[in-house]
Amino acid sequence: MLDTLDAAAVGRWCASGLAALRRHQGEIDELNVYPVPDGDTGTNLVLTLTSAQQALAMELGTLPEDGTTPHGRALRLMARGALLGARGNSGVILSQILHGLADTLGDVPAVAGRALAAALRDATTAAYAAVARPVEGTVLSVVAAAATAAERADSDDLCAVARAAAGEAARALARTPGQLPALGRAGVVDAGGRGLCLLLDALVEVVTGEAPAWPAPVVRPVRPPLTAVRETGSPEYAYEVQFLLDAPHEAVTRLRAELATLGDSLVVVGDAGSPAESTTWNVHVHVNDVGAAVEAGVAAGRPYRISVTRFADQAPPAPGPTAEGRAAVVVATGVGIAELLGGEGATVVPGNPSTGELLDAIRATAAARVVVLPNDPNTQAVASAAAREAHRLGVKVSVVPTRSPVQALAALAVRDPQRRFADDVIAMAEAAGACRYAEVCHASREALTVAGPCRPGDVLALVEGEVHLIGSDLVDTCAAVVDRMLGGGGELVTLLTGADAPAGLAEAVREHVARRWPFVEVQAYPGGQPHYPLLVGVE
Repeated sequence: MLDTLDAAAVGRWCASGLAALRRHQGEIDELNVYPVPDGDTGTNLVLTLTSAQQALAMELGTLPEDGTTPHGRALRLMARGALLGARGNSGVILSQILHGLADTLGDVPAVAGRALAAALRDATTAAYAAVARPVEGTVLSVVAAAATAAERADSDDLCAVARAAAGEAARALARTPGQLPALGRAGVVDAGGRGLCLLLDALVEVVTGEAPAWPAPVVRPVRPPLTAVRETGSPEYAYEVQFLLDAPHEAVTRLRAELATLGDSLVVVGDAGSPAESTTWNVHVHVNDVGAAVEAGVAAGRPYRISVTRFADQAPPAPGPTAEGRAAVVVATGVGIAELLGGEGATVVPGNPSTGELLDAIRATAAARVVVLPNDPNTQAVASAAAREAHRLGVKVSVVPTRSPVQALAALAVRDPQRRFADDVIAMAEAAGACRYAEVCHASREALTVAGPCRPGDVLALVEGEVHLIGSDLVDTCAAVVDRMLGGGGELVTLLTGADAPAGLAEAVREHVARRWPFVEVQAYPGGQPHYPLLVGVE
């Protein structure tokens, strides 16, 4: 039995808690959370705590040795790892609970019972503050009950306080079906609360040497087939958007207000830092307008590790040998392009990612089979390196060498989870290869190209990466490159207009195709990509 929580105990708690979450991951995934079936809370909690354990094990150099106690440093490393790796609403809230514990216990010389009680209260306050619209009957109710019980124990006996907190958390979890009608109808308890109870039980086992004997909640799986899944929030919002953000506190205050008008299930949590300094934040929201959510992040600071999930694409596949967990990770730049690819069920990573960022995105899908679409020749080597690292972690990754977002759209359009994974990858590669692509931009300097010399400001049309046309008028050059591509055949033209494209560009090209190629279909979307007023795909 421990009298105080030292750094070694923190490490054992993190490892034991992660092991417990992994054992119960499927069970938690089957629980329902208001107001629609939840299929990923267990997975999100596992991914979040995995990141915390990795940060703790590697002793990341993100926190200075400024006199912090050893247990305080361990807790802060654990909390920051959870923040950076948090997935879903439940993961983000868990990271904030860990931050509350770390902030309170970090400078306490010895963590006894009353210190733990105070830390649980601060963790509760932080968790409630992180959620735009707190809902009782969720993990918030469970952590609040744990804090209250710890305070009522009124003791410096660490074991007694830990037992009191975990025991009341289990009882609060059992009450959640009576607090949320959706849980009551489904006959299940809150998924996030169940995960927190497992972590508190792990803490009891670490400090007492004995596993608590609370009865496990009864789980009655009720998920109907082909039902959209999400963790929390109203069914009227179709997308989950999550990203890390480097921004000052003042800008994030405005961001919270703006995102609150766009959707629900809003959680914004930050790393420790002075209000005057730029801080790392984890932003999670459910919206219909993905572009507006990302643009709000850009206005506030520097968003990165952006992921977009469409709930409709999370429906469980039909049972059988083809129903393995699969996902797609796509590299893309441009708000509109990200929304299009996210709408196809892909996880979108901003352009020019590192191997680590791509690996993070692959792991965050929690899928056993992942296809990566790099969309840029310069990113293919990074994608291959990330795939090799993922293989070492037991994830099978195939890289389809797409060189443009229009090829990624073609590849995702033929994805079929009922095929064998290898066959599906081949079909996607064939679809991408059958899509010829072009890019139109303005020359930035004088150069000699295969199409002749160009001067700064000239309009360049590149087909498959080579300059084919040099012009002076943007619309005329765009129309000419589409003509050149359709001269080799084609039934479908995809146009993605850039962030700086003039109004009416796509419509002008569409009208030109209608006149010259009346049997060709044209699809045009605002891509929002920088530098290239138009991207063209021909299939």
